[in-house]
Amino acid sequence: MKPLEPLGRAQVPGGEELRLYRRGDDFMIQLDRNELMNSRMSGSEEALAVMSIARIANRATPHLLIGGYGMGFTLRAALAELGEKAQVTVAELVPEIIAWARGPMAALTAGGLDDGRVTVVQDDVGAVIARGRATYDAILLDVDNGPDGLVREGNDRLYTRAGLQAARAALRPGGVLAIWSAAPDTAFARRLRATGFEVEETIVRARSNGKGPRHVIWFAQ
Repeated sequence: MKPLEPLGRAQVPGGEELRLYRRGDDFMIQLDRNELMNSRMSGSEEALAVMSIARIANRATPHLLIGGYGMGFTLRAALAELGEKAQVTVAELVPEIIAWARGPMAALTAGGLDDGRVTVVQDDVGAVIARGRATYDAILLDVDNGPDGLVREGNDRLYTRAGLQAARAALRPGGVLAIWSAAPDTAFARRLRATGFEVEETIVRARSNGKGPRHVIWFAQ
């Protein structure tokens, strides 16, 4: 087995330290002993974009907000689906994540951050949502591990009743809030409905070949 090569560390504001590793051609981002993401499993992150955009396909100039850049799988999938008049705002709290995307993971990034449709905002996605009023056609959240926060306690606010109400206010009429999660959460699905959303829960595989762990995406409109 090829050795695990450490490439960088990043302190999450209000949270723990992230570490970037490479093994051969694969990249991994870890939190303590938990592997948050790796470059071998992109299927559910890509589905987050593709399935969200399918739900707003009739919009000529859609504006998407992506919360959490990660390894860029959701952004790249979104850009492949969207037309030239679309806008994509990426909110990423940890500056090193973007630096890694432009540095050691530049080949994986594939120029997505330099696409003219993309604006990167270094901020908590919750704060970006709070500033929006009928601004976005879709809000895509791949923040933390889903409603059961892992990386930082502040992420939990996104999934509270108040956080969901803020997201609803930031969406244009008929817009979609899409939330990725590593596991089901029936209490959270009920909270989405109680906030006034129509909710669809979809199971997707972690790998793009349809294999790997089962993840969950909630589509709330």
